[in-house]
Amino acid sequence: MAKKISTNPAIAQLQCNSLANLVQAEIERMILDGELDSGAKLTESTLAEQLGVSRGPVREAFRMLEEAGLVQTEKNRGVFVRHVPIEEALEIFELRAVMDLYVGRKLAAGLGATEVRELRQLADAMDQAVKADNARDYHRFNLKFHDRLLQLAGNAKLTATYRKLVNELSLFRRQNLTNESMTVYSREHRQIVKAIAAGDPEAAGQAMYQHVMNSRERTQRNYQQKQAAAAAEASGGANKLSAGAEA
Repeated sequence: MAKKISTNPAIAQLQCNSLANLVQAEIERMILDGELDSGAKLTESTLAEQLGVSRGPVREAFRMLEEAGLVQTEKNRGVFVRHVPIEEALEIFELRAVMDLYVGRKLAAGLGATEVRELRQLADAMDQAVKADNARDYHRFNLKFHDRLLQLAGNAKLTATYRKLVNELSLFRRQNLTNESMTVYSREHRQIVKAIAAGDPEAAGQAMYQHVMNSRERTQRNYQQKQAAAAAEASGGANKLSAGAEA
Protein backbone atom coordinates (compact mmCIF):
# COMPACT_ATOMS: atom_id res chain seq x y z
CA MET A 1 0.00 0.00 0.00
CA ALA A 2 1.32 3.44 -0.93
CA LYS A 3 2.29 5.69 1.96
CA LYS A 4 -0.28 8.42 2.65
CA ILE A 5 0.88 11.95 1.85
CA SER A 6 -0.19 14.78 4.18
CA THR A 7 -2.70 17.37 2.97
CA ASN A 8 -0.45 20.12 4.39
CA PRO A 9 1.56 21.37 1.35
CA ALA A 10 4.83 21.88 3.26
CA ILE A 11 4.67 18.49 5.00
CA ALA A 12 3.54 16.78 1.82
CA GLN A 13 6.56 18.17 -0.04
CA LEU A 14 8.91 17.01 2.74
CA GLN A 15 7.37 13.54 2.73
CA CYS A 16 7.64 13.30 -1.05
CA ASN A 17 11.29 14.37 -1.00
CA SER A 18 12.11 11.92 1.78
CA LEU A 19 10.36 9.08 -0.05
CA ALA A 20 12.11 9.99 -3.30
CA ASN A 21 15.50 9.70 -1.59
CA LEU A 22 14.58 6.27 -0.21
CA VAL A 23 13.26 5.12 -3.58
CA GLN A 24 16.34 6.47 -5.34
CA ALA A 25 18.61 4.58 -2.94
CA GLU A 26 16.70 1.32 -3.45
CA ILE A 27 16.64 1.53 -7.26
CA GLU A 28 20.35 2.43 -7.22
CA ARG A 29 21.02 -0.65 -5.11
CA MET A 30 19.06 -2.80 -7.57
CA ILE A 31 21.11 -1.44 -10.46
CA LEU A 32 24.50 -1.77 -8.76
CA ASP A 33 23.66 -5.28 -7.51
CA GLY A 34 22.70 -6.36 -11.03
CA GLU A 35 19.00 -6.88 -10.31
CA LEU A 36 18.27 -4.33 -13.03
CA ASP A 37 20.47 -4.90 -16.07
CA SER A 38 21.98 -2.35 -18.40
CA GLY A 39 19.33 -1.29 -20.91
CA ALA A 40 16.39 -2.46 -18.76
CA LYS A 41 13.27 -0.30 -19.00
CA LEU A 42 12.08 1.21 -15.72
CA THR A 43 8.32 1.70 -15.32
CA GLU A 44 6.93 4.14 -12.77
CA SER A 45 3.82 2.13 -11.98
CA THR A 46 5.66 -1.18 -11.61
CA LEU A 47 8.34 0.21 -9.30
CA ALA A 48 5.79 2.22 -7.30
CA GLU A 49 3.77 -0.93 -6.63
CA GLN A 50 6.90 -2.98 -5.87
CA LEU A 51 8.22 -0.39 -3.39
CA GLY A 52 4.85 0.52 -1.89
CA VAL A 53 4.87 4.22 -2.80
CA SER A 54 3.02 6.52 -5.15
CA ARG A 55 4.37 7.32 -8.61
CA GLY A 56 5.54 10.84 -7.62
CA PRO A 57 8.56 9.74 -5.55
CA VAL A 58 9.51 7.23 -8.25
CA ARG A 59 9.42 9.97 -10.88
CA GLU A 60 11.64 12.19 -8.69
CA ALA A 61 13.97 9.24 -8.04
CA PHE A 62 14.36 8.78 -11.80
CA ARG A 63 15.47 12.41 -12.08
CA MET A 64 18.10 11.96 -9.35
CA LEU A 65 19.30 8.70 -10.86
CA GLU A 66 19.73 10.38 -14.24
CA GLU A 67 21.85 13.09 -12.61
CA ALA A 68 23.92 10.31 -11.02
CA GLY A 69 24.54 8.75 -14.44
CA LEU A 70 22.67 5.51 -13.75
CA VAL A 71 19.59 5.93 -15.93
CA GLN A 72 18.67 7.82 -19.08
CA THR A 73 15.37 9.16 -20.38
CA GLU A 74 14.59 8.55 -24.04
CA LYS A 75 11.91 10.71 -25.62
CA ASN A 76 8.67 8.84 -26.33
CA ARG A 77 10.23 5.60 -25.02
CA GLY A 78 10.69 5.99 -21.27
CA VAL A 79 13.43 5.58 -18.68
CA PHE A 80 16.15 2.94 -19.02
CA VAL A 81 19.12 1.73 -16.99
CA ARG A 82 21.99 3.45 -18.72
CA HIS A 83 24.16 1.53 -21.15
CA VAL A 84 27.78 2.71 -21.15
CA PRO A 85 29.62 1.95 -24.42
CA ILE A 86 33.01 0.26 -24.03
CA GLU A 87 34.80 3.29 -25.49
CA GLU A 88 33.30 5.56 -22.84
CA ALA A 89 34.02 3.04 -20.09
CA LEU A 90 37.72 2.96 -21.02
CA GLU A 91 37.84 6.76 -20.91
CA ILE A 92 36.22 6.75 -17.46
CA PHE A 93 38.84 4.29 -16.20
CA GLU A 94 41.59 6.65 -17.38
CA LEU A 95 39.98 9.62 -15.61
CA ARG A 96 39.50 7.60 -12.42
CA ALA A 97 43.14 6.53 -12.50
CA VAL A 98 44.32 10.15 -12.50
CA MET A 99 41.93 11.01 -9.65
CA ASP A 100 43.14 8.01 -7.64
CA LEU A 101 46.73 9.07 -8.18
CA TYR A 102 45.90 12.32 -6.40
CA VAL A 103 43.95 10.55 -3.62
CA GLY A 104 46.78 8.12 -2.91
CA ARG A 105 49.37 10.87 -2.70
CA LYS A 106 47.21 12.99 -0.42
CA LEU A 107 46.34 10.19 1.99
CA ALA A 108 49.92 8.95 2.30
CA ALA A 109 50.98 12.45 3.26
CA GLY A 110 48.93 12.53 6.44
CA LEU A 111 46.56 9.66 7.24
CA GLY A 112 46.30 8.62 10.90
CA ALA A 113 46.69 5.14 12.40
CA THR A 114 42.95 4.85 13.11
CA GLU A 115 42.03 5.48 9.47
CA VAL A 116 44.72 3.08 8.22
CA ARG A 117 43.33 0.40 10.53
CA GLU A 118 39.86 0.99 9.07
CA LEU A 119 41.21 0.50 5.53
CA ARG A 120 42.95 -2.71 6.61
CA GLN A 121 39.67 -4.03 8.02
CA LEU A 122 37.95 -3.42 4.68
CA ALA A 123 40.83 -5.16 2.90
CA ASP A 124 40.40 -8.09 5.33
CA ALA A 125 36.68 -8.24 4.50
CA MET A 126 37.49 -8.43 0.80
CA ASP A 127 39.99 -11.21 1.44
CA GLN A 128 37.28 -13.18 3.24
CA ALA A 129 34.92 -12.65 0.30
CA VAL A 130 37.59 -13.99 -2.06
CA LYS A 131 38.06 -17.10 0.09
CA ALA A 132 34.30 -17.65 0.04
CA ASP A 133 34.19 -16.93 -3.72
CA ASN A 134 31.46 -14.39 -2.94
CA ALA A 135 31.55 -11.76 -5.71
CA ARG A 136 28.51 -9.93 -4.32
CA ASP A 137 30.13 -9.29 -0.93
CA TYR A 138 33.45 -8.51 -2.57
CA HIS A 139 31.81 -5.89 -4.81
CA ARG A 140 30.09 -4.33 -1.79
CA PHE A 141 33.26 -4.10 0.30
CA ASN A 142 35.25 -2.91 -2.71
CA LEU A 143 32.87 0.01 -3.18
CA LYS A 144 33.14 0.82 0.55
CA PHE A 145 36.94 0.68 0.40
CA HIS A 146 37.27 3.10 -2.50
CA ASP A 147 34.53 5.38 -1.21
CA ARG A 148 36.24 5.56 2.19
CA LEU A 149 39.51 6.53 0.50
CA LEU A 150 37.63 9.38 -1.16
CA GLN A 151 36.05 10.53 2.09
CA LEU A 152 39.41 10.54 3.83
CA ALA A 153 40.86 12.69 1.04
CA GLY A 154 38.41 15.40 2.13
CA ASN A 155 37.57 16.89 -1.28
CA ALA A 156 33.79 17.10 -1.69
CA LYS A 157 33.87 18.01 -5.40
CA LEU A 158 36.21 15.16 -6.18
CA THR A 159 34.04 12.74 -4.19
CA ALA A 160 30.85 13.72 -6.04
CA THR A 161 32.48 13.42 -9.46
CA TYR A 162 34.23 10.16 -8.61
CA ARG A 163 31.05 8.53 -7.30
CA LYS A 164 29.24 9.34 -10.54
CA LEU A 165 32.04 7.72 -12.53
CA VAL A 166 31.99 4.64 -10.29
CA ASN A 167 28.24 4.27 -10.83
CA GLU A 168 28.63 4.46 -14.59
CA LEU A 169 31.24 1.70 -14.48
CA SER A 170 29.27 -0.59 -12.17
CA LEU A 171 28.15 -3.02 -14.89
CA PHE A 172 31.65 -3.49 -16.30
CA ARG A 173 33.20 -3.84 -12.85
CA ARG A 174 30.79 -6.63 -11.87
CA GLN A 175 31.71 -8.53 -15.03
CA ASN A 176 35.39 -8.39 -14.02
CA LEU A 177 34.82 -10.18 -10.71
CA THR A 178 36.05 -13.73 -11.17
CA ASN A 179 37.79 -15.49 -8.30
CA GLU A 180 41.11 -15.02 -10.08
CA SER A 181 40.60 -11.28 -10.64
CA MET A 182 39.29 -10.73 -7.08
CA THR A 183 42.48 -12.34 -5.76
CA VAL A 184 44.56 -9.94 -7.84
CA TYR A 185 42.45 -6.94 -6.82
CA SER A 186 42.79 -7.87 -3.13
CA ARG A 187 46.56 -8.02 -3.46
CA GLU A 188 46.51 -4.58 -5.08
CA HIS A 189 44.36 -3.21 -2.25
CA ARG A 190 46.94 -4.49 0.25
CA GLN A 191 49.67 -2.68 -1.66
CA ILE A 192 47.64 0.54 -1.57
CA VAL A 193 47.10 0.34 2.20
CA LYS A 194 50.75 -0.58 2.79
CA ALA A 195 52.00 2.44 0.82
CA ILE A 196 49.57 4.79 2.59
CA ALA A 197 50.55 3.40 6.01
CA ALA A 198 54.23 3.85 5.13
CA GLY A 199 53.63 7.52 4.38
CA ASP A 200 54.99 7.16 0.83
CA PRO A 201 52.92 9.51 -1.39
CA GLU A 202 54.52 8.46 -4.67
CA ALA A 203 54.14 4.73 -4.01
CA ALA A 204 50.56 5.16 -2.80
CA GLY A 205 49.59 7.29 -5.78
CA GLN A 206 51.14 4.88 -8.25
CA ALA A 207 49.55 1.87 -6.53
CA MET A 208 46.09 3.42 -6.83
CA TYR A 209 46.70 4.60 -10.40
CA GLN A 210 47.91 1.17 -11.54
CA HIS A 211 45.04 -0.56 -9.74
CA VAL A 212 42.51 1.30 -11.89
CA MET A 213 44.51 0.89 -15.10
CA ASN A 214 44.75 -2.86 -14.47
CA SER A 215 40.96 -2.94 -14.16
CA ARG A 216 40.73 -1.01 -17.43
CA GLU A 217 42.91 -3.60 -19.15
CA ARG A 218 40.78 -6.49 -17.82
CA THR A 219 37.59 -4.75 -18.93
CA GLN A 220 38.91 -4.25 -22.44
CA ARG A 221 40.18 -7.83 -22.65
CA ASN A 222 36.89 -9.29 -21.36
CA TYR A 223 34.92 -7.21 -23.83
CA GLN A 224 37.09 -8.30 -26.75
CA GLN A 225 36.79 -11.96 -25.72
CA LYS A 226 33.00 -11.71 -25.51
CA GLN A 227 32.83 -9.99 -28.89
CA ALA A 228 34.99 -12.70 -30.43
CA ALA A 229 32.85 -15.45 -28.85
CA ALA A 230 29.66 -13.81 -30.11
CA ALA A 231 31.12 -13.48 -33.61
CA ALA A 232 32.20 -17.13 -33.57
CA GLU A 233 28.74 -18.24 -32.44
CA ALA A 234 27.06 -16.15 -35.13
CA SER A 235 29.43 -17.55 -37.75
CA GLY A 236 28.73 -21.10 -36.58
CA GLY A 237 24.99 -20.52 -36.81
CA ALA A 238 25.32 -19.09 -40.31
CA ASN A 239 27.40 -22.10 -41.41
CA LYS A 240 24.74 -24.51 -40.09
CA LEU A 241 22.04 -22.66 -41.98
CA SER A 242 24.14 -22.74 -45.13
CA ALA A 243 24.81 -26.46 -44.77
CA GLY A 244 21.13 -27.12 -44.22
CA ALA A 245 20.20 -25.16 -47.33
CA GLU A 246 22.73 -27.07 -49.41
CA ALA A 247 21.45 -30.40 -48.11
